[in-house]
Amino acid sequence: MVFKRLLGSLGVGGPTVDTVLSPGPALPGGTLSGEVRLKGGDADFDIEQITLELVARAEAEHAEGESEGTVVFDRYPVGGGFRLAGDEERTVPFDITLPWETPVTELYGQELGIVLGLRTELSVAGAKDNGDLDRLNVAPRPAQEAILEAFGQLGFGFRSADLELGRIGGTGQQLPFYQELELTPSAEYAHAVNEIELTFLASPAGMEVVLEADKRGGLFSSGDDALTRFTVSHEGVGHQDWTTVVDGWVRELVEHRESYGPDAAYGHNRHERHERHERSVPGIGTAVAAGAVGLAVGVAGGLVAAEVIDEAGDFFEGDEEEG
Repeated sequence: MVFKRLLGSLGVGGPTVDTVLSPGPALPGGTLSGEVRLKGGDADFDIEQITLELVARAEAEHAEGESEGTVVFDRYPVGGGFRLAGDEERTVPFDITLPWETPVTELYGQELGIVLGLRTELSVAGAKDNGDLDRLNVAPRPAQEAILEAFGQLGFGFRSADLELGRIGGTGQQLPFYQELELTPSAEYAHAVNEIELTFLASPAGMEVVLEADKRGGLFSSGDDALTRFTVSHEGVGHQDWTTVVDGWVRELVEHRESYGPDAAYGHNRHERHERHERSVPGIGTAVAAGAVGLAVGVAGGLVAAEVIDEAGDFFEGDEEEG
């Protein structure tokens, strides 16, 4: 999309910008390719720098309730240092590496309600302008996809997804927010939990999987939260019996009783006490070979078949107005 908002800072007749991304979703930790297309205005302009920003709509919890805001979580200088002649058309290609913790926005082509954007900033003649904002689509990495499918195979359902400002204590989290996927329990665990919240924290070395259960209260007890954390490898994903692994995780989450101290709890917007257990998934050498399970059967038939809220329109319209 070409944004005429650039005229606001550079005057009528200034250059315009259109950033075009390569087709298909990107992956967390993967390469995002595209090109910035510039068209000169009525005069020559010095393009000092072209910068790409990754932006996200995230929620923050505080005493008064919840609020939403736009967070910039990475910046990439991709070009600049040239003069753009009047009416000249120039293309600046780019390849950038996304953070490993970049949230997932879709699953099997179905949106999860997470809104990410790629914003193009031009520094021209001493002025800066956010000239273009494009929607960024991110699909799960193989291990993330396999885990989500396993939840679907076990009968869990997808409730919602959001981004929460804050940090998960005791983890290697890098971004200022984390993604939560809220799952409804399967029939087997419906008596024990109201929902399970799933967070992926990927890195080049592997991935932390954080599970939190909102437990149901009993006749003489109130409900509480339990939290577990597991680590998995990016290797050998296809040789793992993920349904069995994930079912084991959920059983430990529901049944395990261990204090989770406040020094290792979630960020400020989380409870101060959790139950925790940590376990690593065996590597490919000790993994149980998975059967011939169609990926679309579990998640697309279960997890995604639920309410999905898409706020992309408001997000991008709001950004245009802010400019």
